[in-house]
Amino acid sequence: MSLHHTHHRQLIEQGALLLDVRTRDEFHEGHVSRAVNIPVQELAQRLGEVGPKTRPVVVYCRSGGRSAAAAQLLTQAGYQVKDIGPMAAW
Repeated sequence: MSLHHTHHRQLIEQGALLLDVRTRDEFHEGHVSRAVNIPVQELAQRLGEVGPKTRPVVVYCRSGGRSAAAAQLLTQAGYQVKDIGPMAAW
């Protein structure tokens, strides 16, 4: 399954995990509904919370830098990832 050609909203409707990798404070100030918050600096230690590697992950942050780092980490861990970059892209 290629995630590059699938719209991120469609992926979420199909059961993908929506991952917000901003800080807790940023998350509490506002986030996309159904998003799970795991700050990027905690992600490596909290990969178990991401769930099975068969479940695609859609990741975003504030400007795109942290989501790119998170996507790289998740991809290396064996997840199928779609990085949408800034939350505004939602």
